[in-house]
Amino acid sequence: MEFSVKSGSPEKQRSACIVVGVFEPRRLTSVAEQLDIISEGYISNLLRRGDLEGQAGQMLLLHHVPNVLSERVLLVGCGKERELDERQYKQIIAKTIKTLNETGAMEAVSFLTDLHVKGRDTYWKIRQAVEATQDALYTFLQLKTKKGELRRPIRKIIFNVPTRRELPIGERALAHGLAVATGMKTAKDVANMPPNICNPAYLLEQAELLEKNYQNLHVSSVNETQMAELGMNSYLAVGRGSANESIMTIMEHKGGPVDQAPIVLVGKGLTFDSGGISIKPGEAMDEMKYDMGGAAGVLGTMHAICELNLPINIVGILAGCENMPDANAYRPGDILTTMSGQTVEVLNTDAEGRLVLCDALTYVERFDPELVVDVATLTGACVIALGKYASGVMSNHNPLAHELLNASEQSGDKAWRLPLWDEYQEQIESPFADMANIGGRPAGTITAACFLSRFTRKYNWAHMDIAGTAWQSGKNKGATGRPVPLLSQFLMTRAGLTTED
Repeated sequence: MEFSVKSGSPEKQRSACIVVGVFEPRRLTSVAEQLDIISEGYISNLLRRGDLEGQAGQMLLLHHVPNVLSERVLLVGCGKERELDERQYKQIIAKTIKTLNETGAMEAVSFLTDLHVKGRDTYWKIRQAVEATQDALYTFLQLKTKKGELRRPIRKIIFNVPTRRELPIGERALAHGLAVATGMKTAKDVANMPPNICNPAYLLEQAELLEKNYQNLHVSSVNETQMAELGMNSYLAVGRGSANESIMTIMEHKGGPVDQAPIVLVGKGLTFDSGGISIKPGEAMDEMKYDMGGAAGVLGTMHAICELNLPINIVGILAGCENMPDANAYRPGDILTTMSGQTVEVLNTDAEGRLVLCDALTYVERFDPELVVDVATLTGACVIALGKYASGVMSNHNPLAHELLNASEQSGDKAWRLPLWDEYQEQIESPFADMANIGGRPAGTITAACFLSRFTRKYNWAHMDIAGTAWQSGKNKGATGRPVPLLSQFLMTRAGLTTED
């Protein structure tokens, strides 16, 4: 898809399609009014006949509107003007793009970015339009023998800005939005890949493919032999039942000064999670290929920041592993000695993500990080608490938690903070080891974070539980690409990237 921005009047656009908004009830936006005037009331007459009310998401495609240079005019219902908010704006953009993709118009000029969205500026509207467009057009067809591709799909979108002075802002919004959308596509492609293809070695291969394209990116890995030498016994235990070797991939974006402490992102990369000996129910077990959603999110974020070439140092860790039951698999009752030296009593082998992450979180101490954020599809309890709309955030450092929540607000990639109080630590105490790997059903998301917090005392750290947000189930089953927008915004802000840069 090709994107550009321009500033112009709708009547001067010679395009395959012009996209303009209509508010409820049958109220033309200022741009639609201009087209109505030059068409001598053609559009308003249609509305009076009841062809379109203006409800959010309604579409009416017009051909050869009198005196209009464009071949088509797409009228888009935008709901009530005073109620147009961020969520509705993005839904309208997505519905518009899907409609355009089926019209045969291969290019379009969109004036929807002229709409007033409460509290949002031109930069936000164009960047979100780019991200929403790419998300709406995403398909995963790599493994289909019949692709079912459209004959004349939309190939070019031009977004209008109200004045020529805003063209540079629009250009920056395009660049930033495209980088984030590219990262989201990478995350979705990897997460949607089946587990017989996407294993820990595949994660490393994908990182190495990125390394070939970006000068500031360096990729290395830690294999099982090296893990054993490092004492990463907890990580190794989880992968012991799998024929696929556990591999931890390390991606280093060196955009800042050599002596600058890096920001570290750690992604849980369970490329398939059967539950191990504590095996999961069969229903929807196929979706456990998405248990590497954290690693996919980190990979996608690293792709986005490489596209932006952010002037800071960032380390991305893909903690690749597979949890399977066989004669070598670890068991409930086992006691593991982690890389940190702390011991863990395994009460449930399906609480494996934290056992992989705890060693990865100890490993990253060697980078002397400025801060660490881990991302994981860690607990079903988070889905119960927050549903599919918000990721859970827990942190040992209030300013870091606030930064992540601000990035959530700016990017529209929703997150919510949960407490990490000392009282919850009592739930993971063990009579036989330093801690147990589960703390019971109450506050399961929080106790999982409490477990991880015992391995993060040497740096500022935040944990993101994306179990509810990394993928969708049902007829629209597939990876969402989250939390790439949130993490990318967090890093862009850290790098000082603004609408003015």
